[in-house]
Amino acid sequence: MQTVFEVSNHVEELLEDLAASLQVPPSRYEAAKRSYLSLGEWLNGRTSSLNQSEPNVYVQGSFRLGTAIRPLSEREDYDIDLVCELFLNKTTLTQEQLKVLIGNEIRAYAYSHSMKAPEEGRRCWTLDYADETQFHIDILPAIPDAAHQRQLLTRRGFGAEWTDSAIAITDREDPYYRVITENWPGSNPRGYSNWFQSRMHEIFETHRRDIAAKMNASVEDVQYYQVRTPLQSVVQILKRHRDIMYSNRTDVKPISIILTTLAAHAYKQEHTISDALNGILSRMASFIENRNGVTWIANPTDPTENFADRWARFPEREAAFFEWLVQARADFDSAVMASNREMASFLLERRLGRDLIDSANQRRYGTTKVLTYNGTNRLGTVISPAHMSVPPWTRSIQGEVHIDNAIYRIRDRNPQRFYSNGPALPKSCNLTFKAITNIPIPFRVFWQVVNTGNEAVTAKCLRGGFDEENDSHRKLERTEATAYSGTHSIECFIVKYGYLVARSGQFIVNVQ
Repeated sequence: MQTVFEVSNHVEELLEDLAASLQVPPSRYEAAKRSYLSLGEWLNGRTSSLNQSEPNVYVQGSFRLGTAIRPLSEREDYDIDLVCELFLNKTTLTQEQLKVLIGNEIRAYAYSHSMKAPEEGRRCWTLDYADETQFHIDILPAIPDAAHQRQLLTRRGFGAEWTDSAIAITDREDPYYRVITENWPGSNPRGYSNWFQSRMHEIFETHRRDIAAKMNASVEDVQYYQVRTPLQSVVQILKRHRDIMYSNRTDVKPISIILTTLAAHAYKQEHTISDALNGILSRMASFIENRNGVTWIANPTDPTENFADRWARFPEREAAFFEWLVQARADFDSAVMASNREMASFLLERRLGRDLIDSANQRRYGTTKVLTYNGTNRLGTVISPAHMSVPPWTRSIQGEVHIDNAIYRIRDRNPQRFYSNGPALPKSCNLTFKAITNIPIPFRVFWQVVNTGNEAVTAKCLRGGFDEENDSHRKLERTEATAYSGTHSIECFIVKYGYLVARSGQFIVNVQ
């Protein structure tokens, strides 16, 4: 059976707004650009001890790829990664000597600009800018190493198409740190950026031309960071999902280079964020290799480098990655199936953060409140407590199912009709819900009742799982009773041949 994915406009719009809200403001990009250009001018200046070595300063990492995201907190800094490449030879100095040479000039630059002295890290020098600029810069000392890297890859039978920009870098933990040798640690941030760009080249160029036309400018005038592709947006959304999920377990948090690399491999030039997100999450694990019993995520520019090299020593990190992948699939799958934007927003709030959801809705509607698209939730309430189970079926949406209204009866009184999220009902009511679907039989019907509130917690009667309706005469009908105060929900799921083919959306019941 072919799985069919149909994504509503409100879901695609929400994802677009989430990505836009995660985007680093242009002012930050411009500030970063001014900073590294200023540093480059200093290093190439007449008074610089390095000017004869032709210093080349350029951006690497997420700012270069266009996948940087706003920090979780307004108090956090933006982390900007630079490379300072000197035109020197590894046979003339050690890693330590290179790092000291560049560190001395960075220290002089900081002093002349009334900045704090740079801090030395394992590989980089770090410059902290004033609080109001809210970013710091990590500067990685490097020298060209294309010929050596090309030789190593060719000797091992790998392609060397990205090696023209390969560099040798410094690392205090390298055993040859203080020895003159050819064996330096290597890197290739420009090569990686070129590879990443190649994975979205067609869509990128299309978007870039569209922006240029709107600006009445040439394509060359459109800066890299001004172009947004579905791949970049998906990487940003997945990074925020990961950050929230592992906010209290940062030691096992999947690293960005792994998410970015697997996402780029899995991207198939989808034109929308929702299609790209679905495709990437479903395919990215297939690009994880097993090399002689070692889990391997190869650096695309150097297949001998394993981005998952620490998984062998810390297996909990590998477990955390797959834990995250399963959760991301479930979370975004549920959001895609939501009956309206507000439900999708609430389902993602736990995983992306309330501030981001509010920012996305504010961007489109001018308010954090979102109006629903139909009468199912006329006041727009959706609940998503932690004990609420995620639908376990693969979705293949083929039709609709609705709970338009319900009937309640209080003891011997006449039955009355009520609607989702209506006035609070008293306890001890009997509620009858009837669903209507256009899915042809045969099918299975599952109901999910979710309750909340202190009374249900105290009574240890929280519900959030799935119950199958086996009575053939009452499959699309469900009777419940109001027992606990709070805001509760019921939802109908139609399953056919093991696939989720229709979902009603939550019907909200308030109980006094």
